[in-house]
Amino acid sequence: MIFRERKLKGTFEIELEPHEDARGFFVRTYDKKAFDKFGIARDWVEESESFSKKSGVIRGLHFQYPPHSEGKLMRVSSGKAFLVWVDLRKGSPTLGKWDALEVSSENKIMVYTPRGFANGLCTLSDDCTLLYKIYNNYHPESQDAILWNDPDLKIRLPVEKPAELSERDLKAKSFGEFLKSSGGLDVS
Repeated sequence: MIFRERKLKGTFEIELEPHEDARGFFVRTYDKKAFDKFGIARDWVEESESFSKKSGVIRGLHFQYPPHSEGKLMRVSSGKAFLVWVDLRKGSPTLGKWDALEVSSENKIMVYTPRGFANGLCTLSDDCTLLYKIYNNYHPESQDAILWNDPDLKIRLPVEKPAELSERDLKAKSFGEFLKSSGGLDVS
């Protein structure tokens, strides 16, 4: 595994290194010792999978309030997606900044985000499956969402109009509303 810290402190791009032969490949997707070297080994308490039928599906920007904030390790097992994460950490010098990466079953890249980030995705292929490990339990009463196209965040997604949006994402709050009500996520 090759670890690269991204521009938002604590987030990582992790390139997997498959071992290939005539049968296909084998790839390790988690190694506590390797993650420990970067201070990001976690006690993963949940693993989830989301499947999107169409290209252009947008999910997010989703997060949970403390003490239920989630850290995630995400990868695409089939298809291709544009993953986005936004820093919501109170007092962070990069509060409100975002980063993104194209992740696919072919490029075998994972994204790690610690607690205090909102995560979203835009599918870039039909039949896209995202797998993610989470190091805090899902807590429906603590979940919230920020608009995927919030004008203050200026996230540049590869599609202008989503193929599908959930009711939750249609009703998401603006980044300004989030800041006004919370001031950011206290994840210390």
